[in-house]
Amino acid sequence: MASTGLQLLGLILTVLGWVCGALVCAAPLWRVSAFVGGELVIAQVLWEGLWMNCLSQTTGQIQCKTYDSTLALPSSSQAARSLTVLSLLLCLLALMLGVAGAKGTHCMGDANQASKARLARLAGVLFLVAGLAYLIPICWTAYAIIRDFYDPHVAAPLKRELGPALYLGWGASLLLLVGGSLLHVGSSPPGGRVLPVFGGATKDNPHTGAAGEGKQPEKSFV
Repeated sequence: MASTGLQLLGLILTVLGWVCGALVCAAPLWRVSAFVGGELVIAQVLWEGLWMNCLSQTTGQIQCKTYDSTLALPSSSQAARSLTVLSLLLCLLALMLGVAGAKGTHCMGDANQASKARLARLAGVLFLVAGLAYLIPICWTAYAIIRDFYDPHVAAPLKRELGPALYLGWGASLLLLVGGSLLHVGSSPPGGRVLPVFGGATKDNPHTGAAGEGKQPEKSFV
């Protein structure tokens, strides 16, 4: 039957994953240029994200600029934008369904527990899909950065390193996957009601009652 503890834990983890995912989507820390020609650059560091890039200098001054054209971006960046935004929207929909289907809420009434459990399980599946959709651009970007870093044909000033936003993105995806799994498992249909049905059917069977009446001792009038 539905477990309130698992549902609550799953919702908390998914909300944390959703918030972390929103921060990663907005942060310009997906790609970081720190090495040029094998030497550490201490004058300035370039940060690149999905929506803007920033230039950080040793004086503490940071200048950020949004991309001029979305269509001018590489196809990988456009796909990463689409998947991250889709994942965040799926999380929002799943959160509303999860709160409405949680056992401790009264959105649909206390008598309709079966429908609430189905809503909670659907929310868990949506969180799992959102976690996978968010994991794809994170892994894709990390693979492209590592591939270009070790490619000798790529110029040294164009090489990038893994930004801290990617590590936070992996954590957000893990929170969504684990939280969605807990929410789905905690909203599983009651399985302990199957056995009493057979027992109740045996008690309510008229043939059984007739057989039992036939075994009663006959009264003697002598």
